[in-house]
Amino acid sequence: MTHDHDLVLRPTEAQISAALNPPPGRNGGDLVVETLAALGATTVFGLPGQHALGAFDALRRSDLRYIGLRVENNAGFAADAYGRITGEAAPLLLSTGPGALTSLAALQEAAAASAPVLAISSQIPTAGLGGGRHGYLHELPDQSASFRGVVKSVHTVRAQSQIPSAIEAAWTSALTVPHGPVWVEIPQDVLLAETSIPVVTGGDAFPEELPPRPELTAVAADLLSNAARPAIIAGGGVVRSDASGKLRQLAETLRAPVVTTPGGKGAFPWTHPLSLQSWIEDRHTTDFLEDADVLLVVGSGLGELSSNYHTFRPRGRVIQIEADLGKLEANHPALGIHADARLALQALLETVAPRPDEEAPERVREVLARVADRIAAQELTLEQDVLASVRRALPAGSPSFWDMTILAYWAWSAFDAKGPNLLHSAQGAGGLGYGFPAALGAAVADPTRPVLAVSGDGGALYSIAELATARQYDLNVTWLIVDDGGYGILREYMTDAFGQATATELTRPDYVALAESFGVPGVRTTPETLADDLSKALGSPGPSVVVLPAVLRMFAPTHL
Repeated sequence: MTHDHDLVLRPTEAQISAALNPPPGRNGGDLVVETLAALGATTVFGLPGQHALGAFDALRRSDLRYIGLRVENNAGFAADAYGRITGEAAPLLLSTGPGALTSLAALQEAAAASAPVLAISSQIPTAGLGGGRHGYLHELPDQSASFRGVVKSVHTVRAQSQIPSAIEAAWTSALTVPHGPVWVEIPQDVLLAETSIPVVTGGDAFPEELPPRPELTAVAADLLSNAARPAIIAGGGVVRSDASGKLRQLAETLRAPVVTTPGGKGAFPWTHPLSLQSWIEDRHTTDFLEDADVLLVVGSGLGELSSNYHTFRPRGRVIQIEADLGKLEANHPALGIHADARLALQALLETVAPRPDEEAPERVREVLARVADRIAAQELTLEQDVLASVRRALPAGSPSFWDMTILAYWAWSAFDAKGPNLLHSAQGAGGLGYGFPAALGAAVADPTRPVLAVSGDGGALYSIAELATARQYDLNVTWLIVDDGGYGILREYMTDAFGQATATELTRPDYVALAESFGVPGVRTTPETLADDLSKALGSPGPSVVVLPAVLRMFAPTHL
């Protein structure tokens, strides 16, 4: 008896001839780039180093587009954004030791945000592997150990014949839900040695789907259909699985109000009658969610931000749909459904019964009104006007990338993303320096629309070198730098906690002059002229910098 999976496609005579007579002058690096191309990659991010030169030389013989950044961590952020925008695995080429380690913070963000990054690093020569102290340049006793706690999977190559399979396995891992970064390392001598292995022409990397268990979705559908006060929390998993349409359909069928987490921005229409928007860091929203008799949590682990700093105490039944097994019921007991958000929402749509509830929109309006009154009482007009100016200037279909800065914290709660997969930030791991290099990666992914990056002056100094990258590749990114002379949010935290701040004040450059020194147009703006200046910059092709000198404040927290 023959099964479909037993069938092997026989190579043609031309394929056999090509395999038996590979072109000369190829090395192990060629096997890397050939495998990437065979898997469907078109673009590679990275930064060269001595041990990785075999792979970088092979790029010259390939059709892959190379985008080189100035710091490995920034290259990782760019690859992260490329993966978020395209849904494809983003190759990141790195060199051994310091180069590899410099990417760690970016890979942590990719892991926290489930961004598919395929990091491929060189290693010391094969003779040095095994943990001895041989004294090779860049040597670490166990380089992969530095990454094992950060990435989804680690793949170590010791011979050229292992390269295609290792990269294919890593590619599959990166794109299997939950998406995430993976690590491949290849010794220097393996990359440099000439190879007689045939040109890699085929790549079969089919990530496995993660459907829900039908008995669990049957119970969930029954609970939701018979709920008196259902509500939905939509997280980043809804965006990543392209399930926004299914979420809206389910919410409308159940008449269930929806709040989106910072990672789930845009998963539900901002002005929909059932939209609680993103005010998840607000006690009025928390109270509303706690009052739900059935709460459906889709694609969120209900972590620190999404639980209003762990003050959320649900009183009803919780149903949690989550692809990351580590997040499933990690913070609250629930009917846990380990599944991709799109597949689980589809299963619920096929089994729930419509719920009539004419009062749900009014309950939503009441919560949003109470939130608005709370914010209005804090005299934060400047902050609200600045955020509104950014929204007016940014075209509806353009993505934005936000660093860890006060305006970004406002955006998590108060910014209408205008759709899924359009607002991204570093709220997964929370490291500085994400906004600008990530925006560069997004501009590489889709050069047809302008991209906005938002940073504070502290975060801007992490990635200022990438102005050279923006200019070199003429990337369509406008960078808004809110300059308050220090680490603004830390200044607030320390002042509130200790009465005064320490180590938060910064001597900073003239950002406009600095941008112009890179050949990037810069303009200094004011809160009153921000919308016009930002709109002009976004409407002009190529990179630009807009500097807003302003001290912004955060709205008062409700979790203390």
